Amino acid sequence: MMWAVEVLTRRELNRALLERQLLLRRSAMPVAEAVEHLVGLQAQAPAPPYYGLWSRLEGFDPHEVGRLLIDREAVRMTLMRGTVHLMSVADAAAIRPLVDTVIARGHSGVFGRRLVGVDVGALGAAARVEVADAPLTAREIGKRLIKHGIGEDLEAVANATRVYAPLVQVPPRGVGGRGGQAKYATFEAWTGRELDTEPAIEPLVLRYLRSFGPASVMDMQNWSGLTKLTPVFDGLRDRLVVLGDEDCRELFDLPDAPRPGAQVTAPVRLLGEFDNVLLGHADRSRIIPPDFAWRTLLGDGKTYGNLLVDGMLAALWRIDREGKRRATLLIRPHHAWTADVRDEVEAEATRMLDFAVSDVQKRTVRIGDPVAA
Repeated sequence: MMWAVEVLTRRELNRALLERQLLLRRSAMPVAEAVEHLVGLQAQAPAPPYYGLWSRLEGFDPHEVGRLLIDREAVRMTLMRGTVHLMSVADAAAIRPLVDTVIARGHSGVFGRRLVGVDVGALGAAARVEVADAPLTAREIGKRLIKHGIGEDLEAVANATRVYAPLVQVPPRGVGGRGGQAKYATFEAWTGRELDTEPAIEPLVLRYLRSFGPASVMDMQNWSGLTKLTPVFDGLRDRLVVLGDEDCRELFDLPDAPRPGAQVTAPVRLLGEFDNVLLGHADRSRIIPPDFAWRTLLGDGKTYGNLLVDGMLAALWRIDREGKRRATLLIRPHHAWTADVRDEVEAEATRMLDFAVSDVQKRTVRIGDPVAA
């Protein structure tokens, strides 16, 4: 069957992904619309959603993200793959119930043995009660639950609170990229909205393909953490087009979704750590080179964002700040670049640095030596 369908090269898949992720050109899309279009942004740390939106949107106003959080139109919440995402309230209400089992499975894999004998249903219900009057940190909730006889391991109980209760991180965390301790309230109390009681998976599949396609069933499962989605895709076949890749994998897509072609150029883009464009597929070869030296580049144990050159992951970057006196954006490239590419990287990195640390007196971009010449 695979030979009877259109086969897309990795570069064609790359360009389709970048187009849908708003990374071929900056979009005039409003921030709230972009957050929904992307089906949320990875937000384990406060700053990456800002980096990701700045790289995707024309004239991005970071204050709009803060407004969405403060006005309770968006939330920071544990969602896909058990990680925190910035997502619209409407999307969170529909998606959290779908991925509850994924979140619980991931937590059990790490902390299950430390919660033996604990009734996780009672834990979740008690966590809801504890934050009813005021937001609390996970550790504060955990201490209160242990005092009431629910578990003994503080770390495990504290982590379980946001697994077995739908808790959201409340401002000021995340506003303006602000960090600090995360405090939690229930989704319902904070947003005034209930989680969907009968969430449907089919709309999420279509949303995923709109933002990450063309993609396989395994790709969707990797992005969401859900399993056994083949029957769902089969039920949608009459609404989708079937394509193939160079490895004879079956890919699905929306009939009207853009696939701009291999000839389209892709600009340099700086993204935050764990940007979903890098995590959206089981087969990531469309955007991550197979020989990318993660271990070497991350060997110093520090946190890095990701840098794309010609649409592919080509370097890691971070900002080192010395108060308000100096900030350096350090780039760790994987391969050597031509002079023209170095100039483009430096120019985009300079713009990112001006955006990210506008209050610093001196800002410098430094490109390190490549790890693979």
